[in-house]
Amino acid sequence: MTGRVVVIGVGNPYRRDDGAGPAVIEALRAAPPKDAVLTDGDGEPGRMLGLWRRQDAVIVVEVVHAHPGRPGRLHTLTAERAARCAAPSASTHALGLGETFALAAALDRMPRELTVHAVEGADFGLGHGLSTAVADALPELIRRVAGAIDEAHDRLRHTSALADDRGSEAPCP
Repeated sequence: MTGRVVVIGVGNPYRRDDGAGPAVIEALRAAPPKDAVLTDGDGEPGRMLGLWRRQDAVIVVEVVHAHPGRPGRLHTLTAERAARCAAPSASTHALGLGETFALAAALDRMPRELTVHAVEGADFGLGHGLSTAVADALPELIRRVAGAIDEAHDRLRHTSALADDRGSEAPCP
């Protein structure tokens, strides 16, 4: 494991609200968090699995369809909950996160910890720029993802400290 936090903004900025994930990554790059890998992509499962393989903590930022939906509403989900909640049409990509998580589990490629931060989208048509509802939600989404990075680092430091303490125990007589 690496001790790093990998943040993946999933989406296509040329499909309106689908660009929310990459927009979060772009905003975080203005003041990059220490020991965090910031990347974006189209959600292709093979690439996703490669990005999070052998990582301690992964944060996925995604836009979702919800039925009925409330564009701009934010969700924070564990990988398990996201996989249970993800209907085949919930993601804006050919294979959704649920299918990607199932593939990762089958191939033993899940990171130790994976969290999904999602925003409900309104407009997935061709074009650049977010709908008003998603644009209005973006600052809070960025704040939540930045906070999740800090929290993941805290957990990783705590886990590392516990492992160090266990390693320094005297051997059994």
